Amino acid sequence: MVTLYTNKIQEQLHMMMKMANANTSFISVNEKTDSVDPLRFFHLGEKFSFGQRFFWSDPVNEAVYVGLGCTYSIEARHHENRFAEVEREWKRFIEQVLFDQKGRGPLLFGGFSFDPLKAKTKRWVNFPEAKMIVPMMLLSNVKGESSITITIPTQNNEEELLRIEQMLALLQQETIVPYKHNATCVKMFEIEKDEWLTAVTKATSDIRNGELGKVVLAREARLLFDKRINPTVVLKRLREQQPFSYIFAFESGSDCFLGASPEQLVKKDDDMCYSTCLAGSIRRGKTLKEDEELGNWLLQDSKNLHEHRFVVDMIKEAMLKVCDEVIIPDQPSLLKMRDIQHLYTPVRGFSRQPISLLSLVERLHPTPALGGTPRSKALQKIREIEPLDRGWYASPIGWLDANGNGEFAVAIRSGLLQGNEASIFAGCGVVGDSDPLSEYEETRVKFKPMLSALGGSEK
Repeated sequence: MVTLYTNKIQEQLHMMMKMANANTSFISVNEKTDSVDPLRFFHLGEKFSFGQRFFWSDPVNEAVYVGLGCTYSIEARHHENRFAEVEREWKRFIEQVLFDQKGRGPLLFGGFSFDPLKAKTKRWVNFPEAKMIVPMMLLSNVKGESSITITIPTQNNEEELLRIEQMLALLQQETIVPYKHNATCVKMFEIEKDEWLTAVTKATSDIRNGELGKVVLAREARLLFDKRINPTVVLKRLREQQPFSYIFAFESGSDCFLGASPEQLVKKDDDMCYSTCLAGSIRRGKTLKEDEELGNWLLQDSKNLHEHRFVVDMIKEAMLKVCDEVIIPDQPSLLKMRDIQHLYTPVRGFSRQPISLLSLVERLHPTPALGGTPRSKALQKIREIEPLDRGWYASPIGWLDANGNGEFAVAIRSGLLQGNEASIFAGCGVVGDSDPLSEYEETRVKFKPMLSALGGSEK
């Protein structure tokens, strides 16, 4: 039986409310618990109308976080200094919180748009340039230990306390929650395919003329279903089908952005920083022999190696500006996912001085694997010729704790759920000798993880 020590949590909440002073606007308590199924926790959040939910698990399941409700929200509607604005507001919030020292305190989760200067569409109206939230209830499964963190305001919190009490009581029951069967896809269509192919042709010409070195161009496919898409079902499939990816979901309003990304942007753990260079890809083989042949070809292909080197050099340069030491292997290896394999180079950095995680996110985003190079020229080219509002696609998404540690992934292999409709996204790196039809086929391969999780089909 799952034991959640409901009374203990409630006692702590009431005790800390009594301890709060005039400078305390929020309280946060943490209690260890027996194992809780994170998908069940996410699913029950909808039942109790928490309003917002998020989900996060890293590729090795070392850290799984599920947040319900929103006690505090930080939003940036303008592009100026959005990373610094979020960090400033987060520090201000922490100063107003009274929390016990047993746990890590409250957690901030959310993401940023890919490019705040790109023309916007209504599709991403619920996802501003930056939005990060402190959940009311947080389930943490970290290194085999589970805990629940409750963060609420010190005043006018009766409704929140009632909802928390009901949720904790239901979690103690040993009932298995049946996830309703997901909706059925009735139609799939590609958005502005011809315009995208024209953009690739234009980009290759501009690159050959020396305007820039590389640009990444993304496109969209849209799926219509016979009823509302259940995010929990999609998350369940992503966890089953893409177990070595970052699995994420973020609800905002009635929309849910989710995906299974193979790519880490940056992780900070005290004085250590980690990043990943992921650029250059090819499909998986149908047989073991074909898979090895395709992987060996990728490791020797000059175009993909050239594209990968762009990313390695940029991340190395960014890390060296804030780290005392940066360690990078001489050659890439292969990272094999279910549908696709990538050239992969891990990066580790060490710093004796304090480093701001969000400042690292700002330095690294977008890497050449998502934008191109030189960065400013590639972004301008994307604004001019890419027929897509990326919104949060290919953007930083992740979490930050009260100690300044955290992790962000790159939100690729992702989709946006809106009622009975889903948009999925994929991009590819374009260089001077790129072939538009070959690049188009690469994006079709990159659609597969989300297509499969949604139960869709290219047919």
